[in-house]
Parts: sequence; C-alpha cells; structure tokens
Amino acid sequence: MSSSAAGHDCCGGLSNIDFRQADLFVMTWLLGYVDPTEPSFVAAVLTVVFNPLFWNVVARWEQRTRKLSRAFGSPYLACYFLGSSILLLNVLRSHCFTQAMMRQPKMEGLDNHATYFLGLALLGGGLVFVLSSFFALGFTGTFLGDYFGILKEARVTTFPFNVLDNPMYWGSTANYLGWALMHASPTGLLLTVLVGLVYVVALLYEEPFTAEIYRQKATTLHKRS
Repeated sequence: MSSSAAGHDCCGGLSNIDFRQADLFVMTWLLGYVDPTEPSFVAAVLTVVFNPLFWNVVARWEQRTRKLSRAFGSPYLACYFLGSSILLLNVLRSHCFTQAMMRQPKMEGLDNHATYFLGLALLGGGLVFVLSSFFALGFTGTFLGDYFGILKEARVTTFPFNVLDNPMYWGSTANYLGWALMHASPTGLLLTVLVGLVYVVALLYEEPFTAEIYRQKATTLHKRS
C-alpha cells in the first residue's frame, strides 16, 4: 500500500468515528460497575443537580425582587447568607459523592499508584484554581454578589482568569475527578461527568444573565456621565 493511500485511509477512518457512540460506550462501560438505584448514589445525583439549580433560582429571584436584601437589611448580609448556604450544600454534595463511591465497587484497572498520583495531581490543581478564584473575586464576587447589586468596577483578569474561563467550576470538576481516580471509583467517574454537565448547563444560564447585569450598569453610568 502506498503512503498516500495509507494516509487517506487513516484520515478517512478518523473522520468516520462517531464520537457520540464513543461517549455512549464509555457511559455504558461505567454503568457496568455502578448500581444507579443504590441510595447513596441517588443522593449524590440529587445534590449534584440541585446545588447549581438552587443558587441560580435564588440569585435570580433576588435580582428581580431584592427580597433577601430587604429581609437582611443589607445586600452584603443577604449575599453572605446565600454564600454560606451554598458552601454548606457543597459540603453535603461532597459527602454524598464520597459515600456513593465507598458503597460501590472499585475498578481493578484503576487501582494502582500511577492512577492514584494522577488523581492527587488533579485534586491539587483543582484546589489551586478554586482557591485562587476565591481570592481574586472575594466572597461576594464568588457567591453571586452581582445579583445583589454588588458589582465590581471591572472584570477580573488576573490569575486564574487569565488562564481559564470559569476556573471555579472547572477547578471543582477537577477536584471530583481527582478524588474519583484516587479511589479507583467508576461511580466517582460517572458522577464527575454529571458534575461537568451540570456546570455547563449552569453556565449557559449564568453567563448571559451576568453579562446583562454589567451591560445595564455600563448604560447607567454612561447616562449619568
């Protein structure tokens, strides 16, 4: 076979890959190790899905009505309350995630030192992104302060935002992936996929809404000037 023919066959083969089928194969493979009816797994799924839904619904409700700010007498106190609630819910999510992993079987192929240290590296990298995002944004910037009318003067562009968009979300996803690999857990890997998908959906709603809030601020400042 000539080199040109081989190259054509290779490229043609890649272009003919159905990545949707590949994703379905991976999901089917993971489900072979997971009992989706096990109570701790169900609890983990519910907390993974509920948390972003909760903070988006509450934040939008506050942005429209200002009822939390009025109830607490200050938008800052209201934001601290919501932020504390989110933190507690995230602790619950992590607990349910861990319990789901512990109650379902490990995968022998992942139960080795190389995978463990890869997971440890991902966990460490995720923590760097999460913590550096928090320090760059501050408490109110991290926990939806813009929905309470607590707006920053300009978009944050320092690390880690100069490296990655939405580093808090992707750092959190990396944490869960690392934790799952460290435990050689197919259940953890499947839940991590769900975490990532839920964050993608949340961003589809959050980013345009946040951009509109800042657009309104810019319009208001322009009119005043």
